[in-house]
Amino acid sequence: MSAIRYEHIKTCKQSGARLGRIHTPHGIIETPIFMPVGTQATVKSMTPEELKEINSQIILSNTYHLYMRPGHELVKEAGGLHKFMNWDRPILTDSGGFQVFSLGPLRKITEEGVEFRSHIDGSKHFLSPEKVMEIETDLGADIIMAFDECAPYPASRDYVKNSLERTTRWAKRCKEAHHNTEKQALFGIVQGGMYKDLREQSAKEIMELDFPGYAVGGLSVGEPKELMYEVLEYTTPLLPKDKPRYLMGVGSPDALIEGAIRGIDMFDCVLPTRIARNGTAMTSQGKVVVRNAKYAKDFTSLDPECDCYACKNYTRAYIRHLVKANEILASRLITTHNLHFLLKLMENVRQAIREDRLLDFRQEFFIKYGYEL
Repeated sequence: MSAIRYEHIKTCKQSGARLGRIHTPHGIIETPIFMPVGTQATVKSMTPEELKEINSQIILSNTYHLYMRPGHELVKEAGGLHKFMNWDRPILTDSGGFQVFSLGPLRKITEEGVEFRSHIDGSKHFLSPEKVMEIETDLGADIIMAFDECAPYPASRDYVKNSLERTTRWAKRCKEAHHNTEKQALFGIVQGGMYKDLREQSAKEIMELDFPGYAVGGLSVGEPKELMYEVLEYTTPLLPKDKPRYLMGVGSPDALIEGAIRGIDMFDCVLPTRIARNGTAMTSQGKVVVRNAKYAKDFTSLDPECDCYACKNYTRAYIRHLVKANEILASRLITTHNLHFLLKLMENVRQAIREDRLLDFRQEFFIKYGYEL
């Protein structure tokens, strides 16, 4: 028995986007969905109660960071990630692969795994597929990711081919090492860079392992968005229709809509929380850089069409003052707004799919947001 089950509700006649539900041990996720990122077992500046108020259905945590600090053994001793962070809804943990490979000269890849030095204290560590499964099992998330190698962009065809084939071998080892299948769903990751034939090869190899869900990895790594959409167009149809499809590391409003149109069910990204800490809000009229001087006497809300806590109670002028004064409340208010904005956007995407009008919705949204069609 798999820990999760994907329920397909309908396909948008206008766009081909999917409306569905993912049934997990900690509740149902309505898809397409955006997942706020809680790297260190917390979504920066947000309490679990506040996340529920903005209707976060699932959050993502990071295996690498939790392994480094406080350690997966401690989280297990606390009763798992759900109890440790007081979150009773679904959690997804990534494999830590992207973080490890981002260390560049601090890491060395072998067939067995990756040797690397901690970004915290320089201490030496080694992650193998088996070790990652041990860590993710101890963390206890509902959905866990296989350990993969995320190729950089740009990368040569030979490099990407070797990388995806190692990812396949590591995926097999992850599946063999993962035994908690009734409580945790292990997703495989399709790699292959920007090469169509390599994406096809990776999808075929990973699907043969019969995972309960699949992710498209190796995108949003610096390539133009048009190229990302092109890769999605020929990769997503290769994946099973009866299982969830997850596009890793994508969270700009345009990419969420375009990804849904191309058949993606799940998204995650640090973008909304990161730009919030820099004083930038996502609004229905486009980005608002609140720290800019022109908002010093702007006594309107961040977004006149938003009903989040920040928009109902505070003005741009006040939030700008908080940003300029380096007050923590600035990050809290803009983060609350940005996450609410993206979760509401996905709610609207789901409604547009229900009404067979997602392409119309995209056009309306892009015009208001200031994107080029």
